[in-house]
Amino acid sequence: MKHIMIVDDSPTDTHVLKKMLEKNGYSTVTAGNAQEGIETARREKPDLILMDVVMPGLNGFQATRQLTSDPETADIPVIIVTRKDQQVDRVWGMRQGASNYVTKPVRENTLLSLINQALVA
Repeated sequence: MKHIMIVDDSPTDTHVLKKMLEKNGYSTVTAGNAQEGIETARREKPDLILMDVVMPGLNGFQATRQLTSDPETADIPVIIVTRKDQQVDRVWGMRQGASNYVTKPVRENTLLSLINQALVA
């Protein structure tokens, strides 16, 4: 069973993603902010991370950059899942090392497809 970490400060969004993933056979762990997400990723070594962008303190772009440049977590794919839907945000997220970028509300089949692509890459 693949283990996916959700990093999001919204309890509602976290619940929706967690329910969606677990229904489709994934185990999950959550983090309520980016700093907690980095620490949890180092400890848990998830197979994939779903990262929100707008969070208090460290944002998701900064956390993605730290995770993808750290040898301890660099091999964990990060998919940015955010409400920020400008093209410049998408480009910036990919430049930080994200394997993909999707905007909320995300459709279940779209997210599962992106997860599958990232896990086989």
